[in-house]
Amino acid sequence: MEQKVVSLESLGRTSAARSGPPACAIGDCGTPRKGGSAELPEHVREKIKEHPCYSEDAHHFFARIHVAVAPACNIQCNYCNRKYDCSNESRPGVVSERLSPEQAVRKVKAVAAAMPNLSVVGIAGPGDALADHRRTFETFRLLRETLPDLTLCLSTNGLALPDHIDDIRAAGVDHVTVTLNAVDPHVAEGIYAWIFWDHARRTGLEAARILIERQLQGIEMLTAAGVLVKINSVMIPGVNDGHLEAVNVAVKERGAFLHNVMPLISDPAHGTHYGLTGQRGPTPAELKTLQDRMGDGAKLMKHCRQCRADAVGLLGEDKSQQFGLDALPENPQIDPEKRAAYRAIVEKEREDRRKEAADARAAIRRFGPLEPMLVAVSSKGGGRVNQHFGHAREFQIFEVSEAGARFTGHRRVDRYCAGGEGEDDVLDATLMALDGVGAILTAKIGRCPRQRLADAGIAVVDDFAFDYVETAIARWLAARAAEEDTARIA
Repeated sequence: MEQKVVSLESLGRTSAARSGPPACAIGDCGTPRKGGSAELPEHVREKIKEHPCYSEDAHHFFARIHVAVAPACNIQCNYCNRKYDCSNESRPGVVSERLSPEQAVRKVKAVAAAMPNLSVVGIAGPGDALADHRRTFETFRLLRETLPDLTLCLSTNGLALPDHIDDIRAAGVDHVTVTLNAVDPHVAEGIYAWIFWDHARRTGLEAARILIERQLQGIEMLTAAGVLVKINSVMIPGVNDGHLEAVNVAVKERGAFLHNVMPLISDPAHGTHYGLTGQRGPTPAELKTLQDRMGDGAKLMKHCRQCRADAVGLLGEDKSQQFGLDALPENPQIDPEKRAAYRAIVEKEREDRRKEAADARAAIRRFGPLEPMLVAVSSKGGGRVNQHFGHAREFQIFEVSEAGARFTGHRRVDRYCAGGEGEDDVLDATLMALDGVGAILTAKIGRCPRQRLADAGIAVVDDFAFDYVETAIARWLAARAAEEDTARIA
């Protein structure tokens, strides 16, 4: 169906106004709350405004680097196998190079010199940041001396967390992610093979009880110390999927401000216990249903990419292979003016987006469907519809209704266009990944995939290239309403 381009200024004159609840600004709202607001306090928003892993808005603009200085781990999860030199794999625990603290600083300087949008340095393994705490905190010390404008953060399973709260604060680390998959030892027992604590390897319920007690204690201590805490939970069908709502409530009670529920990755090729025993991961629909049920707990993160422990660049666009040690300059030179100029550009983009957002939200409320529908967007970043369908490696998914448009996650796909030609088997897989989606907004699309998507019942919209996502959704909905009005009159 050919789409008519409708300006925001004309939206109010296209159809009768529809009343409804206020919509969320895309990037500001998580799962709707049953008893409260999804808005974050201003002091929290200020602390995360340049942190792509903590802010859905920031991930459009700012890059991160994970430095792999902590290879040791003190627990064995059934979903983890820390392989090395697996450049084609994008999952936690995987790296191509392990670094010394000095090598890590050199790499961060090289990335900062090449990427003025670099804002965060994190340590996420490939083991546990606090199991290798000496290497972790030495790296942070050197980074704080060398690059004081970068935000420092770490990820941990939490077993050693209570022992290092003072070290975390002294290092200037304001953001900590704790992986917590259960608060019931009987559930956790099926997730962990063993833990190493108090000089001994422990298994079964004993291990589960110790781990959960230490995790919850550490979270409480961090929040009391003023550290922002994000919780990662792996959704494992048949194991903890019916329990994660309780986890969400528990971490909220202990001060965690953000909860990231991730799908289990269980490809047998990865060699994990779950992969080798046939444990499946959740479908996108199952993950979304769980997220929708989590209405009263911590705010939910929806933009996680389950990154490698040596990831570099924007989320969803890993450039770690471009920054191997052999390719790094001996003394990288960082241009502070270029970094400052980039931040000025981002602030201008954010201001422009804010100016359009109110009109877009009003139009989405007016023209949005009564029953929520899923809309996919191909985007290279910046919160815009700015990517060719055939170049996309993921699609951002929004739930659109008369209540507004809210980001619900992303779905990974293989790139359809290779050397200027499309691959039919890739398109088949893409259609499977877009199951349940009613429309796709893209900057450009070829004739063949357009027809295949239409045959699958997915409306293809490419009239709003380079618009902000919420503006493009609003204009498409208004154009659709105008065509429906015209058809009724005819």
